[in-house]
Amino acid sequence: MRVAFLGLGIMGQSMATNLVNAGHVVTVWNRTPGKLVEGAAVAPTPAAAAQDAEVVWLCVSDTDAVDDVIFGKDGVEQSLVPGTIIADSSTISPAATVKFADRVRAKGVAWVDAPVTGSKIGAREGTLVFIVGGDEASVERLKPLFAAMGKKIFRMGETGKGQATKLAMNLQIAMIFEGFAEALTLATKLGVDAQQLLALIEATMVRSGVVEYKAPFILQRDFTPNFPLRLMHKDIRLTLEAAKEARVKLPGLETLEEIYEMATEDGNQDLDYAATLTLLEKWAGVQVKGKAA
Repeated sequence: MRVAFLGLGIMGQSMATNLVNAGHVVTVWNRTPGKLVEGAAVAPTPAAAAQDAEVVWLCVSDTDAVDDVIFGKDGVEQSLVPGTIIADSSTISPAATVKFADRVRAKGVAWVDAPVTGSKIGAREGTLVFIVGGDEASVERLKPLFAAMGKKIFRMGETGKGQATKLAMNLQIAMIFEGFAEALTLATKLGVDAQQLLALIEATMVRSGVVEYKAPFILQRDFTPNFPLRLMHKDIRLTLEAAKEARVKLPGLETLEEIYEMATEDGNQDLDYAATLTLLEKWAGVQVKGKAA
């Protein structure tokens, strides 16, 4: 398929590479010039990238970035023709997604929201999980592209439901990790060995994919961003906004947002979101680490 891929960040560059490797004809664009994908053409603007594309795939930072890339100066909108599909793997506002979809539908263009889970490792290895909202026919057309970049697709309903589900997923990831980080900090302060605690966690119902994935990085004091704190913070704010619109109270997440705000003030915004642990450690006067760290 002919694909315009817009956004070559932590996730997007690997996703576009996997599309090329699967034999698709890919043209890429990135807001900051200089990022390349071997085997893909490079366009100077989103509009140029989308020219003659069957699918326009986005993976950009936030709602405003999606709005600008599609509807702004030199945006994709001017190149859209009936039958084109826009697939958005950014994590953005569900309400804005529905508005964007309504706007391009007038041109005969379908919008599929397709945020992902799996982090940069999943993007590199082509094992992402796509959380999808959109009409069944459009999702079916996109399956060869999903297959090139991921291992599973979960269609959650019509347009906007993928984004809504992704916010619910990230709410859980952020809260689970916070509980884990607080437990590690308390246990360390009380003299419990972190590796022994982890062995116990893995042997009981407390175990989770979040803990299993993050624990090795924490024990090695490696906060290199698999998912930057600033992006998780953005998703937490999006979730709180969506909850407010739906008149749902999320007291735990409201408190966690304050922790992310303080972690950002400490200069941790470009580290992995696991770096919220360092704030808890600072308050407790301890440092969690493995024996070899």
